[in-house]
Amino acid sequence: MTEGVIIKALSGFYYVKTADGLLECKARGRFRLDGTSPLVGDRVRCSLDAQGRGRIDLVEERRNWFVRPPVANIDALVFVAANSNPVTDPFLIDRVSVIAADAGCELIVCLNKTDLNAGEELCRIFSGAGFPVIRTSAETGEGIEELRAALRGKIGAFTGNSGVGKSSLLNRLLPGLSVPTAEVSEKLGRGRHTTRHVELFRLEEGSYVADTPGFASFEIEMMKHIPKEELAHCFPDFAPYIGRCRFLDCTHRREPGCAVSQAVDEGAVSQSRYASYLRLYELSAQHRDWEYKEK
Repeated sequence: MTEGVIIKALSGFYYVKTADGLLECKARGRFRLDGTSPLVGDRVRCSLDAQGRGRIDLVEERRNWFVRPPVANIDALVFVAANSNPVTDPFLIDRVSVIAADAGCELIVCLNKTDLNAGEELCRIFSGAGFPVIRTSAETGEGIEELRAALRGKIGAFTGNSGVGKSSLLNRLLPGLSVPTAEVSEKLGRGRHTTRHVELFRLEEGSYVADTPGFASFEIEMMKHIPKEELAHCFPDFAPYIGRCRFLDCTHRREPGCAVSQAVDEGAVSQSRYASYLRLYELSAQHRDWEYKEK
């Protein structure tokens, strides 16, 4: 068997980077049956069938995996946001931050299009919550080297809503790559999905980044859900206050003596982050335990 990493998935084919080069593969049918379809980033074992075509026989145990973007074994998710055409809802970032925390993955908030709007409020919310925030402009090149340094030695993946400039940033990080980009609709305030598949690109030795299709705001509800009992632990800015509430079973939804809600009232935790927590708690409460089974 040949070992490698899936660097691209497209139209039912998987492109596996091996020591001998790139191998185009199909996946064995059993992966579809047991719900463990391969993902970009998976470490796999391949062989050649009787016709000499590549075939994925085994997917190695994953460090983590994500529904959106559909990738595996990621060290850092880079949420690309913007405060101008389109304006990113902070809830989108909070939703992905919780998913990243649950997967043991770093979240980097990248505020793009700073040549149009610096995104001061988004910067205040997420830097205050303890996330690294990098301001970039794919147009001027601002922050590109800082972003490159943040990804050094890591496998990263860009995510974010459509039109925020993920592909444009990748073109800046990798001159000559020419990933397709598109204009954002001034009327609708959103971009078209220029990235149709997930693909890992090599930035430098030991550093890779995946460009992924963007998503519309309504699709955020389709993402992986975290059990409500675990949700507060996925908010790093809540950590100093968890365990200090009056009641051991406090859900941090304005119960008497709740240390988290008191921190919100005192300005130590942002109102925006707390509102996202309450919204996510309600979403999580609507799901059953069996729906949290992982691949």
